[in-house]
Amino acid sequence: MAWPPPGSSSSGSRGGGAGAAAPWGGRAAPDPPRRRGDPGPPPPPPPSSSSPSSPLWALPEELLLLICSYLDAQALGRLGQVCRRLRFLSSRDLLWRRIARGCLNSGFTQLGTDLAAGIPVKERVKVSQNWRHGRCRRETVLKWKCKQVFCFVFFSPPLHSPNLLSVCSLMPWMELDGEYLYLSQAENIQAHRLCPDGTGLQRHPQAIFSGHQEDVCRFVLVNSHIVSGGGDGNIVLHKIHGSYSIKFSAHEQEVNCVDFQGGLIVSGSRDRTAKVWSLSAGRVGQCLHTVQTEDRVWSIAISPLLSGQLLTCLGTDFHHGAGVLDVFYETPSLLLSCGYDTYIRYWDIRTSTRKCVQEWEEPHDSALYCIRSDKNHMIASGSSYYGVVRLWDKRQTRCLQSFHLSSPTSSPVYCLRFSTTHLYAALASALHVLDFTAP
Repeated sequence: MAWPPPGSSSSGSRGGGAGAAAPWGGRAAPDPPRRRGDPGPPPPPPPSSSSPSSPLWALPEELLLLICSYLDAQALGRLGQVCRRLRFLSSRDLLWRRIARGCLNSGFTQLGTDLAAGIPVKERVKVSQNWRHGRCRRETVLKWKCKQVFCFVFFSPPLHSPNLLSVCSLMPWMELDGEYLYLSQAENIQAHRLCPDGTGLQRHPQAIFSGHQEDVCRFVLVNSHIVSGGGDGNIVLHKIHGSYSIKFSAHEQEVNCVDFQGGLIVSGSRDRTAKVWSLSAGRVGQCLHTVQTEDRVWSIAISPLLSGQLLTCLGTDFHHGAGVLDVFYETPSLLLSCGYDTYIRYWDIRTSTRKCVQEWEEPHDSALYCIRSDKNHMIASGSSYYGVVRLWDKRQTRCLQSFHLSSPTSSPVYCLRFSTTHLYAALASALHVLDFTAP
């Protein structure tokens, strides 16, 4: 066997390059390390602009959206990480709307109506996961002094010296309307502007609506009008953008609850009556109907399709004292109720008015003061002890999340309202907010 001549390689070229054969036929020695400042090998040339694009983009956009509609939220999120074009395509509201309708508090009702138009649906789905898992930032945005009422309590038999009992009588109520939060404080209703960056609200009210001689018990905000009932037995109507107001005597005792719709006001009172009032020209403040009840009326609501006539009584198996404290209509035939007997009940008056179709029990056997829903899958409730706010999924039997806002002192949650991003809870002496965009 003849050896190759010295200095030559098996390929006929001179050595020194990476991968070149050594004179003895073995592997060539590696290239020496580059010195600092020595430019490396030239980068590969850019692909030619005439190279064919992906056949995916040859498909019509309608077909691409149809293909993507079979993906779930996780797959759509991963698809958006491939390139800018797919990120834009996978962020279309059309693809996320189906997913959002199955999420909690995404802004879509059970019938598919979008209550939060203008906010990207994909962002709402992301925030919905924070609602489900209870991820939020808590903050106390307003505080006030609790109005104290002192009374003497006697114990017998035998009679002892009277004890002085202090009771907080201020029970705030609120409504959320776009950029403003309306909050009752004693005999006034204050309008606080929400901060545009979602960090809370302005502490000084933009407007104050007055007219009652005693505390406002409850009020509603409908079509730029505020209708309130007070401890003085009066009903007051204010027009938000103007000085127009109406005041008339409604009940012999405090007006515990009111509702307003289509030129009609309904009210309930401690005097065991519910009344329907007219607001039509020439008949303002005229009582149209009076319904006698067996107990105090704590909550009242007008069906979206009714005209003030009493339809029926819901339920027949309530024990004495199981009063209903709040009612919320989702649709003209579906409504929620809660109260002293610790249950949330879901009614469908199309099927039965004697028995609810679904119910959930408060885990700690506390009365439920207030209730709201997203008109789809989520329910929020406020308990009577330690400021407990609970989130419920109608598709489950147990509570989904709990938030204790009043520890270590106990206070009921008198009222709560929420948007797709924030939940506001009014307690005896403070207003709390849960921000689900910043866990």
